[in-house]
Amino acid sequence: MNKKLLFPTLLLFTSSFIFAQDKKVIDNIVKEVNENSQLEKLAHELLDVVGPRLVGSPQMKQANDWAVKKYSDWGISAKNEKWGEWRGWERGVTHIDLVSPRLRTLEGTQLAWSPSTNGKAVNAEAIVLPAITDSISFQKWLPNVKGKLVLISMNQISGRPEKNWEEFATKDLFDKYKKEKADAAKAWATGIAKTGLNAKNLALAIENAGAAGIIINNWSQGFGVDKVFGANTTKIPTVDLSVEDYGLVYRLATSGNKPMLKIESESKELGVVPTFNTVAEIKGKQKPKEYVMLSAHFDSWDAASGATDNGSGTILMMETMRILKKFYPNPKRTILVGHWGSEEQGLNGSRAFVEDHPEIVSNLQALFNQDNGTGRVVNIGGQGFAKSKDYITRWLAAVPDTIKNQIKTSFPGMPGAGGSDFASFVAAGALGYSLSSTSWDYGTYTWHTNRDSYDKLVFDEIRSNVILAAIMVYMACEDPEKTSTEKATDLPVNPRTGKPTEWPVQTKSNRKGGL
Repeated sequence: MNKKLLFPTLLLFTSSFIFAQDKKVIDNIVKEVNENSQLEKLAHELLDVVGPRLVGSPQMKQANDWAVKKYSDWGISAKNEKWGEWRGWERGVTHIDLVSPRLRTLEGTQLAWSPSTNGKAVNAEAIVLPAITDSISFQKWLPNVKGKLVLISMNQISGRPEKNWEEFATKDLFDKYKKEKADAAKAWATGIAKTGLNAKNLALAIENAGAAGIIINNWSQGFGVDKVFGANTTKIPTVDLSVEDYGLVYRLATSGNKPMLKIESESKELGVVPTFNTVAEIKGKQKPKEYVMLSAHFDSWDAASGATDNGSGTILMMETMRILKKFYPNPKRTILVGHWGSEEQGLNGSRAFVEDHPEIVSNLQALFNQDNGTGRVVNIGGQGFAKSKDYITRWLAAVPDTIKNQIKTSFPGMPGAGGSDFASFVAAGALGYSLSSTSWDYGTYTWHTNRDSYDKLVFDEIRSNVILAAIMVYMACEDPEKTSTEKATDLPVNPRTGKPTEWPVQTKSNRKGGL
């Protein structure tokens, strides 16, 4: 036997076998996604049955337990891992009526963590912040809020989105509108600044002066959408009214018609409750202490269902795990998925995981995170790592052309300093990649809004993302090369500062929040 010919022949045979194995797994992934997708079922169970997942709420823990049970049903080991504690709170019913000078049920909801009206309706006149000249004039006016509902947001000069103006107005009219809108926003911000108080302290000052409640409008610049975050009050309710109904009440108040409102806003304070990440695992057979991770935050704001932020990312990762377990049950490296808590309050769940699991972070082959809506992935950046191009390009090569040809890559890219949970890993020097999606008007219509519900999901786009994520994880697991965490020396200039990009500093998790 010619030994000189044996080694190349074995290499060729081995490469062919690996290629055949890759093709079989990848073909099975694509077939399963296209013919047996569980995405709609997962979305219904999570978004319609469980609902929104505010940190510290019973629904958040219900979602954690639901995910563990789902993984168990698929034969995947999963657990809820405590990372901290939070103020426990449960949303109840909100009902807001205009009772004078005419009757109308208003569209609005209480903010997260808003104090309850405790079964008794608040009946009070609504008044508006006056034009403020300085902090002294504000303090002199402040006693006027006693027993009143106080509107503290700017009244929008139009409830039509800017796109609507641009499409139908003449150019001169559109320019006039934009100027008036900018001038009004500047004047309002200047007036608020003259109180000498920030938003939180303004709400507390009004509360402490004896107001019956606070009314805001946090319009998201689209038809029917408001962004709904957390209340700053501790004793009186804070509610958000739609741009239409806020404008109605505002105009009635400023025209001297003394609008009277009735507000019922129920909620429960639940004390300090434990908070969890849900982590699932498919154990590696050859290199069990090297890890490839899927990542998506599990929590949401709670004015809707948290569908595109981040129910879409959650079901994407769960479906990817289900399919990998079915067709790649014995991975070379260990596959983990992290469903993180309290991302919305500062990446707290993932930051805690990074702090608590240095053995995983230091042996992380790659992490893939998705958290910007329902759309197909169109961008993957190298996150500032010197050799990201080698790995991402190699792994993407196995992805069907119809998916990968729509993805723009950038290398070495900018290291993510925040925005979503991949940044927790990047700050610790681990390869955390963001699978960034196309918009579908995410920023205006669903991100943190009262319209982020099941019907906004585009399941065919998520199916493409499942194929992408499953293949990327498979290729990263099978890659014979251990990835390098070497940082690029030629990072781009930060466009905001004009200075060379600095690597993000690792930030500690807030493990006891909302108190």
